[in-house]
Amino acid sequence: MSFALKTTPQTVLEVSPQHQKLNRLIDEIEQQKQLLLAWQHAKDDIRAYSQKALMPAYRDLYSTLYEQMQTLWNSLNLYRFSKKDTATIENKIQTLVRLLQGSHLLSQKQMDEVEKMHAYFMQASEYTKKKKKVKDQGAEPENEGFDAVDEYEDWNSDQYQQVREQAKLKRQQDKQAQAEKLVNQSLKTVYLKIASIIHPDREPDDSKKAEKTELLQRANEAYEQEDLFFLLKLQLEVEQSKTGSNKGLSTEQVKFYQQALEAQSQALKQQIQELIDSLVWSNKAKIAVQKSKGQLNIAQLYKQIDADVSAVKQQLKAEKQRLGFMRKESGLEMLLEHQVL
Repeated sequence: MSFALKTTPQTVLEVSPQHQKLNRLIDEIEQQKQLLLAWQHAKDDIRAYSQKALMPAYRDLYSTLYEQMQTLWNSLNLYRFSKKDTATIENKIQTLVRLLQGSHLLSQKQMDEVEKMHAYFMQASEYTKKKKKVKDQGAEPENEGFDAVDEYEDWNSDQYQQVREQAKLKRQQDKQAQAEKLVNQSLKTVYLKIASIIHPDREPDDSKKAEKTELLQRANEAYEQEDLFFLLKLQLEVEQSKTGSNKGLSTEQVKFYQQALEAQSQALKQQIQELIDSLVWSNKAKIAVQKSKGQLNIAQLYKQIDADVSAVKQQLKAEKQRLGFMRKESGLEMLLEHQVL
């Protein structure tokens, strides 16, 4: 949606500092709208490309990790290991289980095996804890005090941080809700203000009446689409056209415009961020987007997908080599000896 109002050089010269600030906000929002549109146009192609390039590589990788888990589990029954090596193998199996849990790249049968393995190690962990508790029952009473301190420190380091994150999220949600509320309240106010200024039916000049009729029609469309940004921009220009300058804007109007525009900007930022979060697939991709400082570079994003595919394939090659060693007793012993299991 675009429009233009006739202005004179004198009108431009008389724009006040307050209006200049609002114009900067308007320009910023215009850039955000263009950025959001670029993401929306690119998202389907990005998803299709990443699906085609990344998913097969990840599927092969997860399949290989699943085979490692099964091979190591079977090795515990096939070969004799020291207590230390047995613990190392079990830890590796548990690490693989955690990686594979919740994966959508394995078959249902494979996922059932992963869950059985997870359940086994959970039971083993509970048994170990109970056994330790029975053993520690004869400990000195002073130890109970140290346990309480440890629990308190754990709460400070973990739960307190979690509470802070929840509070931060709530503040962000409240701020977003306030912004949306302001946008919704502003729509009708701004629309009615524009309609009161334009009044096509009261314009005796036919050419000006046609222009105002077209502007009002666009204002109607913007109101129906809940496009507050367009309405605010239109109101600023019709106010300026009406007075011949920006001197007619009161302090209250300027404050209102600024708040409403900032609310619209916040809403756009949220939309852009949600769209980005739905598209990026790795920490490297997120870092690449952040480094762009809001400037979408589709070509660079595709390069990042290719780089991620290459990295996954390199990892897949290494994991397949590791699996080859795991399948033989001598190879498994070599991995354990060099601590590269």
